[in-house]
Amino acid sequence: MSNFSSDPDFSYHDMGKGEYSKKDNYFIHILLFIVTFVTTTIAGTHWILGYGAGFEFTQLAVGLPYSISILFILSVHEFGHYFASRFHRVKASLPFFIPFPALDGFLNFGTLGAVIKTKSAVGNKTALFDIGIAGPVAGFIASLIVLVWGFTHLPGVDYILAIHPDYFDPNYGTGSLHLEFGDTLLFVMLREIFTSGSDFVPPMSEIYHYPYLCVGWFGLFVTALNMIPVGQLDGGHISYAMFGEKIHFKIASICMIILTLFGVSGFVASFFEWNFSFGWSGWFFWAIILFFIIKVKHPPVLDETPISKRRRILGYISFAIFIISFSPAPFTIGFGI
Repeated sequence: MSNFSSDPDFSYHDMGKGEYSKKDNYFIHILLFIVTFVTTTIAGTHWILGYGAGFEFTQLAVGLPYSISILFILSVHEFGHYFASRFHRVKASLPFFIPFPALDGFLNFGTLGAVIKTKSAVGNKTALFDIGIAGPVAGFIASLIVLVWGFTHLPGVDYILAIHPDYFDPNYGTGSLHLEFGDTLLFVMLREIFTSGSDFVPPMSEIYHYPYLCVGWFGLFVTALNMIPVGQLDGGHISYAMFGEKIHFKIASICMIILTLFGVSGFVASFFEWNFSFGWSGWFFWAIILFFIIKVKHPPVLDETPISKRRRILGYISFAIFIISFSPAPFTIGFGI
């Protein structure tokens, strides 16, 4: 995710070589990366061994496949934005990685993602489109690589039994709190293509023990979050560049209504303790963040020259990526019956 500027007073004539002479504070970027590496390694160890199980310092190596994979996906996504920005002579910072510590009783991925900051305005729709689409498409490809590796390198059944010795017991999970990740169209397709009947394929309630599947799923989740065509999300940049201000606002408004409905559905299911929900309460909070912080409407750019036909085709492909990466109910938490 990047923070774009659309200052109408900005001119590309202001962007001489001097715009790039001021170096980034590399220490901050490196420090945040290292801290995020630590927090994601700890989170990965928790996911794989099980939260609440406890582990020794020497067991942190178990979390390395998780942390390396998740930093790979986030880095590819953000550097997609970064290099597209530099190509269009838009000044941008290096990625700021956002660490998030593993807290008892609070499941998390060890990071809140990463962000770049554009320090000069994006002056036309072509640059807006290219910078907006480069990140999620690059991150999607990275997630695809991680998922294919995960599905083609599934460990045997002894792996899950080492974590849950009673996994095949008929009473396994009864009365205990469980977390289930939501399927996506792409996740289902890859599972069908790259696994066979001889493989032990973990259910969605157990994939967090499998670092490549967990991180690949998270990569699709981040892609979907960013590709929602609202405001200054990546999808919003793409939608505005393709359709213009009025149509973009209509699309964004419809998406906000759908997100709110998914969020309300999740709340209702939780309140009545339904075992099935076509929604997730988190979407309601995400809709609030979009409405008050990121905004529904995209700010105008200085140059409204339409983008090329080739870019429009890429835009439609990016929205197809959004659809196959999106899960109406990405997280379901409940008690086993």
